[in-house]
This record gives sequence, C-alpha cells and structure tokens, in this order.
Amino acid sequence: MALGTLTLFGQSREITGTVTGADDGAPLPGVSVSVKGTSIGTITDMNGFYSIDVPQNSEALMFSFVGMATQELALDNQSEINVILESTSMELDEVVVTALGVSREKKSLGYAVQEVDGEAVNKVKTDNLVNALSGKIAGVQVKMANNIGGSSNILIRGSSSLFQSNQAMFVVDGVPISNSMTNKDYGAQAQGRQAYDYGNAVSDLDLNDIESISVLKGAAATALYGSRAANGVIIITSKKGKPSSKLGVTINSNVTVGVIDPSTFPKFQTKYGAGYDPGWHNSDLPGLDWDDINGDGLEDTDKYLVPYYDDASRGGPLDGTLVYQYDAWLPESENFGIPTPYSAPENGPLSYFNNSVSLSNSIDVSGGTEKTTYRMAYSNRSATGIYPNSSLMRNNFTFSGSHNVVKSLKVSSSVQYINSKGKGRNSTGYS
Repeated sequence: MALGTLTLFGQSREITGTVTGADDGAPLPGVSVSVKGTSIGTITDMNGFYSIDVPQNSEALMFSFVGMATQELALDNQSEINVILESTSMELDEVVVTALGVSREKKSLGYAVQEVDGEAVNKVKTDNLVNALSGKIAGVQVKMANNIGGSSNILIRGSSSLFQSNQAMFVVDGVPISNSMTNKDYGAQAQGRQAYDYGNAVSDLDLNDIESISVLKGAAATALYGSRAANGVIIITSKKGKPSSKLGVTINSNVTVGVIDPSTFPKFQTKYGAGYDPGWHNSDLPGLDWDDINGDGLEDTDKYLVPYYDDASRGGPLDGTLVYQYDAWLPESENFGIPTPYSAPENGPLSYFNNSVSLSNSIDVSGGTEKTTYRMAYSNRSATGIYPNSSLMRNNFTFSGSHNVVKSLKVSSSVQYINSKGKGRNSTGYS
C-alpha cells in the first residue's frame, strides 16, 4: 500500500482593473490598492490600471486616494474589479512655516500670519517677486519698480519711521535676506542724490522655485528674528523634492509682452513753442555769436534765433520759420550751422517708448527615496524694457537636498546661484 500527500502552499489569484474618478471619468494614477487585513498592496499606473495577486482566503480590496472617499469591495470570485471613486471634501488644519523652518498649525500661533501659495504668486508672470505679491496680502503695500530690473519696496501695515528703513525682512529657507538696494552709493541715493537703481536681492528670485510665502505681521513675530523684523517678516519656502517619489522633470516656457497705455499720457499742443528761455548758443564756435549767428557780418539775432521771448507761458508760433535750433550748434550734427523750420515734431513722446518683451525658460528635476530627496532647477529670463536700449538677462540655478541619517536626525541643504546683468538702467535722485 502506498500513501501520497499533496499540500498546496500560498495559492493566489490575480485581480486586475481600472480606477476612475466620478467627477470626470478620467483614470486616476497613484491610487492605493491593498488587500484588506494584509500588507499586500500596489498603486495604479498612469492609465489608472492595477494588477494585484491576492491570497485565496482574502475577503476584500481597499481603494484609497487623497481627496477621494475610500472604498472597500468584496472579492467573491471576480478576476476584474473596476472602481469609480467619489470625491470628498475634508477640511485640513492650515499649516504655516515659522522661524527656523518649523511648521506649525496656523491656529496655534500667537501672532497674525497670512500664507500665499506659490502657484498664486506665479500665476501672473513678472520679472520681480516683490511685484508679484501686490494685491495678494492684506495690509501689505508694494511700491513697484518702474524700470527693468529695478528695486521694489514692500511695507507691512504702513511706515513707522522717518529715518530708518520701513521695509519688511525676508527669510528664504531660514536665511535672512535684506531687501535694500544693491548699490554701493545707496547712502547717497537714500538722501536723494543721483545713483543707478540696480534692484534688490529678493527681486532676483525665480518665481518657479517658490513653494509658499508666509507673512508674519504681529509684533510678537519680532521675537523670532530680533530687531530686524520690527517691520514684519516675509518667509519664503522654496520647492523641495518629495520623499518616495519617482524622477520628475518639469519644463516651463512663457512670453510676456508689455504695451504702453496711451491714455496715461497728457495731450500736447502743437501750435506754440516753449516760453522764456535764453536760447541755444555755443560760445566755442568762432565767428558765431548772438548778433551775427551765420557769420555773414550782418546783425540777425531776431531773425534766426528761436523765438523764446514772446511770453512766459508760451513761445512763438510753430509756423515753419527758419531758425537755428539746438542741433545747429553741434559740430557733429548734420544740421550744424543750418537753419531749419521751427515746427512741431512729427512724433510725440509716445514714439520714444517700445513694447517690452520678456522670455522665460525653466527646467527642474526632482525626486526622492524614503530617506533622501533632491531638486535641481535652472531658469533663464531675458527681457527688453519699454525704454530704448534697456535689457535684462538673468540666470538662476537652485539645488536642494535632504537625507534622514537616523529617525531623529535629518540633514538638509539648499544652494542658489543668481547671475543678473542689466543694460540701460535709469538713474534716481538729482545730480
């Protein structure tokens, strides 16, 4: 007599299916699919498809996704289970970033704070981060730059000092940054004297790198950063890589065109010239003086000089009379020594300005494992201003990474390199 024993171990069967959303019927990637009561699980692919091996004694599958109601479906003898997930509204505690990058619930803070999402700031493309905050934060006043690459000032709850800076303090990833103008002659410029506006450090940040912005308004916020934060603090958190995420590449490209609004310009009359003025004259030119302008030996002051002396509020009529105008006294001018018609110019002040064009391209690469995250980004922005011969070229390179050494120790680093080059910057103050 022979005895035989047959034992089956770990019998399982494959279940497949597709997960879609109830709102639009679109496939849902990244949905968690798990066998109830076990650690067996998988996620849906980009097409919402999943495949999972389940033990024979399994009872149900669990489907869960952020923003969707979790579903539990009995297995029975099915080999294909398609699921439609319903969206659900869930109010989450609002979290903000405070000093030293610490995240806390907004309701637990003892001072006023407001947060702006990075996407909201980057919705309207601009060359200046400070300008992008205009109108997005209550109680914040932004004095925008009116020239390409110029500085912009930001005040929280108005000015508080006549002699000291009223600008808010910026903190980027835990590093305090001054928003004062980057100009070696800033002291003289602050007194109203002439200097060039080279912009400020915060305005050079790339909007594509911003994750969130928190504004601390209360006096208690000063305790976090000291006296420099007396005018409030603006905390900028840059984007980071996500843990346990696949390699992601994002490419952005956009073009912005600015046009002068003609309605903002005053209307100019074209019938009369300027009023009282001594007129043009070049005393270095031999043979030319007030009495004999063309050097023919005859007195012709009244005949050829521009008629400035008629009235304080207006000059002579622009009737085409031949006179020696400003270029007649310049040896390098083609009209040197030649009288030209005293007439209104063909083009008004609007013809001086150009349409501004800004071109921006950026690429970022990010990803991470359970312990390590990383993100690298590069952006290039080239722009031409409304003033002739004005331009700006800026390159931004950003790297951030973190690593969990042990459960209670995390090491992180963030580096930013910015190279900005401008042409045709306007001056400020008086000479």
